Amino acid sequence: MPRVTKSLTAKAKHKKVLNSTKGHYGARSRLYKTAKQSNIKSLQYAFRDRKNRKRDFRSLWISRINAGSRELGISYSKLMNGLGSKNVLINRKVLSEIAISDNETFKKIVHLATN
Repeated sequence: MPRVTKSLTAKAKHKKVLNSTKGHYGARSRLYKTAKQSNIKSLQYAFRDRKNRKRDFRSLWISRINAGSRELGISYSKLMNGLGSKNVLINRKVLSEIAISDNETFKKIVHLATN
């Protein structure tokens, strides 16, 4: 019975790891051992940052709404409280887009929240 070497499977495994670390710097994309470590860490970062992206965007939307509302003389918290008390169901993402692109509509929304 012929001896079976693991060269084919090892080669395929190494190739898979090296392909996934293609854009990494220096030895992290060339040497298998460091590429494997770099790949594991990059997947950890990707998992963590998929969660953080949601946090970051919400923070950005709040900043945009705050900037737009302060130009009209009302703070973010008072605006959101006013919208909540008037049962205006508009989310922060859409509200921030309105604050950036359509000033007249945003003024009407602020006026609705304050009255």
